[in-house]
Amino acid sequence: MPSVFEEPDRASAPPVGSVGFGDLKRVEPISRLFGGDRGTPLDRYYVERFLGRHAADIRGRVLEIGENVYTRRFGGERVGHSAVLDVEASNPNATYVADLTNCPQVPSDGFDCLILTQTLHMIYDVRAVLRTVQRVLTPGGIVLATVPGISQIDAGAGRDTWFWSFTPLCAKLLFQEAFPPERVQVEPHGNVLAATAFLHGLALEELDTRDLDVLDPLYPVITGVRAVKPA
Repeated sequence: MPSVFEEPDRASAPPVGSVGFGDLKRVEPISRLFGGDRGTPLDRYYVERFLGRHAADIRGRVLEIGENVYTRRFGGERVGHSAVLDVEASNPNATYVADLTNCPQVPSDGFDCLILTQTLHMIYDVRAVLRTVQRVLTPGGIVLATVPGISQIDAGAGRDTWFWSFTPLCAKLLFQEAFPPERVQVEPHGNVLAATAFLHGLALEELDTRDLDVLDPLYPVITGVRAVKPA
């Protein structure tokens, strides 16, 4: 992934007073639905890029939150058993209806992989969730998690349960409380262009992925975390 995390190139910045804001000179975002009403939400590009990089980890018995779309898409034939956990009993696809902070009905040492995308920010007691994650993984099992960084807050029902945004360092330290530090890998995704576009609610289809692929870790749109339970 190309990076712009270098010494500032002040010569490339436009002179003061000459910046053209264009369509972005507005106090109302272009979309309050993360761009979902215009196309694909931009953060999904980074979530799926992260999962694609670690697709080989999605194997055996896999637990995913809410649905098993990513289990099937990235795990394919490597998945022997797919399970879904949801806090809502109305989800017909849920194998387990439970709160991740306390779910004794989910077996300990039961899953080789847990896919936890864009979920932790919706739960206040993050540490309790990570204790659960560590418990339900088999020895050597892997959690693939993503968390939001620079982002809108959900304007819909999620507004009342959106508690956190995470810096890469924060995500790293939280996971290191539940997993050995040397087994926690943190991957920020994003740059100032991506963050600006995401805040305004532009869709993936309105941007060039070559620009999105440039990494500036000081402007994380999401952070991916891969953590491995000791064997």
